[in-house]
Amino acid sequence: MSDLVPTPFGYAFLPGVRQYSQGVVGTEGHALTRVQFSSPVALHDGLNLAAEIIDAAGRPPAALCACELRTPAPFTEAEFTAFNGRYVGALAAFGVQLHDGGSPVARTNVCPPAGLVDEPSMHAFCFTVPATAGPVTDFVVSGSAEVPEGLDNYHNHVVAPGDTTPGGLLDKARFVLDELTGRMAGLGVTGEAPHVVQVYSTHDIHAVLTGPVATGFAPHRGVTWHPARPPVAGLDFEMDCRTVSTERLIDPQGRKHR
Repeated sequence: MSDLVPTPFGYAFLPGVRQYSQGVVGTEGHALTRVQFSSPVALHDGLNLAAEIIDAAGRPPAALCACELRTPAPFTEAEFTAFNGRYVGALAAFGVQLHDGGSPVARTNVCPPAGLVDEPSMHAFCFTVPATAGPVTDFVVSGSAEVPEGLDNYHNHVVAPGDTTPGGLLDKARFVLDELTGRMAGLGVTGEAPHVVQVYSTHDIHAVLTGPVATGFAPHRGVTWHPARPPVAGLDFEMDCRTVSTERLIDPQGRKHR
């Protein structure tokens, strides 16, 4: 497991692949604020709105530490690589300080039901704020699908490829749960279950939700299921998790006209 890398902006991150870190955690004297748009906003406009909101809170752009994206349909691997290059460039232009050419920002990127978005869009984001010590530490773990990151390709390494039977989905879920558990350990936040656990799949995942997820990861607070797909063709199951002290819902249209 890679070591945590501190930043001057109130969080540390666990290095991952170029397009996102494995997760972020608030450092001493800081908490996280999550802002969700009431409907997804085109990525460029979403970043502009995020800049306004972060600035209004008296924080620098580099306090942005997590993004939740929505894209119209799963990418091919070549398309995903190209999109990730554009995304990292957009973060750098926003003011995020890259680390070894990659993004320190946590990320989940999934594909909602057809017609909800027609271009890559922002669903939510997190940024750091000064705070007194609280009972829990704020953190965000990036989304993980049923394939290891950082290898030469996805399609040769998918867990239970194409198997969306209950057994296949359980195999996928167990792999993802191991990934999230490892990321939480790397962030140093293994002492308490996450406050929010999100599952993304368009298949019948009842056995997953009532099995390893409910009993081993979120036994008290439940799980939020999104009928969405991972961002690369051939993947069927994704999860992320977080504990964030403050969460806000904003109407992007109303915000734009203030």
